[in-house]
Amino acid sequence: MPLRRLLIGHSVETAFEKGWATLDNGDLLSAAENASFQLLVTTDQNLRYQQNLQHRRIAILVLPTTRWSRIQAHAPEIVAAIDAIVPGQYREVQW
Repeated sequence: MPLRRLLIGHSVETAFEKGWATLDNGDLLSAAENASFQLLVTTDQNLRYQQNLQHRRIAILVLPTTRWSRIQAHAPEIVAAIDAIVPGQYREVQW
């Protein structure tokens, strides 16, 4: 995941690296929370409609695309959003 290179000072692991790639969204969020992750970065635009996020401890940041060229072009906005998000908050990055 090239985004990890932009997140200096943050520990980054992917769902694939953790062996969680086959988990559905609810189980993935629970696994991340149980492993003390503070933030989930995703491109799943429907997550907030598919899951009850009200009592989640993990922060969730949704990016509008998986395209690296677009992510890279908006890297400062993404890094700022990651640095500002707080536990339990849901936020969508728009550009």
